[in-house]
Amino acid sequence: MRALYLHGNTLFDVFNVSLSSSIFSPDSIRLVDGSSHCSGRLEVRSNQSNQWSSVCEEDFDQQGAEVVCRELGCGPPSVLQGALYGEVEAPMWTKGFQCGGHESALLDCRSSGSERNTCSPAKAVGLTCSEPVRLVGGASRCEGTLEVNQGEWRRVRYNGVNLMEADVLCRGLDCGSAVSFRRRDESSERFVSRIISDCIRSGSVLGDCLTSRSSSFTLDLTCSDLLLQPIISVSSSMYGVSEAQQQGAQVLGGSAFTICCSIQPQYPGGSFQLTFLFFNSTHNYTKPAVNHSAHFLFPAAEPAHQGSYRCVYHLYVFSHNFSSESRLLSVSVEDPTPLIIKAVLLPLMLLWVNVALYFYCKTTRGRKLGRREDFELHHHHLGVEEAEEEGAQGAE
Repeated sequence: MRALYLHGNTLFDVFNVSLSSSIFSPDSIRLVDGSSHCSGRLEVRSNQSNQWSSVCEEDFDQQGAEVVCRELGCGPPSVLQGALYGEVEAPMWTKGFQCGGHESALLDCRSSGSERNTCSPAKAVGLTCSEPVRLVGGASRCEGTLEVNQGEWRRVRYNGVNLMEADVLCRGLDCGSAVSFRRRDESSERFVSRIISDCIRSGSVLGDCLTSRSSSFTLDLTCSDLLLQPIISVSSSMYGVSEAQQQGAQVLGGSAFTICCSIQPQYPGGSFQLTFLFFNSTHNYTKPAVNHSAHFLFPAAEPAHQGSYRCVYHLYVFSHNFSSESRLLSVSVEDPTPLIIKAVLLPLMLLWVNVALYFYCKTTRGRKLGRREDFELHHHHLGVEEAEEEGAQGAE
């Protein structure tokens, strides 16, 4: 593996502490062909063999990924996908791993009883672990105290950090750029990883520039993307509530509809800006955030309301302005005429059917009664004739 330096452009170029140390260099597992030791195609080597073997995706699961990432000194697994970093290469690991997720090493996991003889080339385990650096103690993952994993998570003391290096940290954490950083003095001392500034600036790998010592000084970092993504949804009396989806949302022309902007609670206050995009025109509506949401009412939907909407959450905190955008919500306005026609014609059709059934039943019933009366009259006539015949016979 390559050694990484502070003067690079990614977080691993800054904080890949395991590459220069044996702390995270297990003899039994490795990730190859990735961008760092925390990503790549999984290979395993048993204690009795010097040969590395690929692992079939069907013999591996999320619990096994958690064990591997922890054994390598990386953060939790973020991506587990077959053939993400190449295909299966011979030899192949023949037994499946049955991990509980708590094991300290992958080879400590139980193995399946049956052995595998074949595996599709596209089914090699590809794994990406999150980076061995994090920010903790803040309202979001992009704000807080800097920690680095060296077998265990330790806070970092670094007196000589500058804005450029802080920017690298924020970008590597997928948190935008650095807004502020400061050294904080805690009330009690603890073991921390101290970064030797002169060593870093000389171009040495970070692992060679870390020392453990007891200190109360830590590094707090705030990145620009500390806000979560807002949620945009539309509700109408006709279609109810619909979150932003690829197919968009529909509202009935002439009916009232409301677009709601909301965000998960992080900080109090702030405001929502609803941006409406239609061809080359843009319209903005702004409301304060109340209970972390804002509602924009449109009393009657018109064709002019058809277009794309986006919520932008604005917040002033830590002496800086922050913002976060939602996904686009496409809104279409339906012509109410077909629905009105349906609403009128359907009751008329039902009424016509009911009337027709009524007269049909009445006519059918009348015919049955007529037939019954004819039958009874005929039967009466036959009875009279029979009685007259019997009387005549008796007179004789």
